[in-house]
Order: sequence, then C-alpha cells, then structure tokens
Amino acid sequence: MTNLNWIYKGLPAFAVMLLAACAGTPPPKEELAVSRAAVERATGPASADSPVTLAAARDKLNRANVAYANKEYDLARQLAEQATADATLAEAQSRSMRSEKALVEVREGIRQLRDELTRK
Repeated sequence: MTNLNWIYKGLPAFAVMLLAACAGTPPPKEELAVSRAAVERATGPASADSPVTLAAARDKLNRANVAYANKEYDLARQLAEQATADATLAEAQSRSMRSEKALVEVREGIRQLRDELTRK
C-alpha cells in the first residue's frame, strides 16, 4: 500500500515535468521585432559610416528569419539578439564618426580664429 501512495504523490510532479519538457522553446517573436527595429533604425546614418557592421546585422536578421521559419527557435533567438547588437554597434560607430568629424571642424574653426587674432 505504501508503494501506491508514493506513485500517487509522484504522478502529479511527473506530469508537470513532462508537460514542461513538451512545451519546448517559445517562438522568439519579440526578439525578431526588436531586431528588425534596430536594423531599420541603424540603416539611415550607419549605412554610409559603418556599412560592414550594418551588413552583418542584416545578414544575421535574415538568418534569424530563416531559422524561425524552420522552427529552430533557439537559433532564431540567438541570431536576432546578435543582429540587434550589430545594428546598435553600427549606429554607435556612425555617431562616433560624425562626432569625430564635428570635432575636427570645431578645432579647425578655433585654429582659424587664433590665426586671425595673432595677425591683428
């Protein structure tokens, strides 16, 4: 009789574990949406300043979409997250390059002002 009590007590826990194992990985819909938005946001300014990094982001997003279509959700999630990171990096590189150009222009303006002041 004690053996049956153990079975009755363990059966619900086993059923929960079995259902959890069958649930699998949920589709990474949010990750793909975030990745698409990040790539679109970076496309404008970064396309000229950081084309290689932006191309990598686009490639990973395309591969994530293929993995999603093939129901390889873990791979799709991983690639989508990498695409988001690459797009964010491309955007930051673009901002950095624009800031560097602006700094060079400001320094040149300061140099020209100093030259005018020394001539007077």
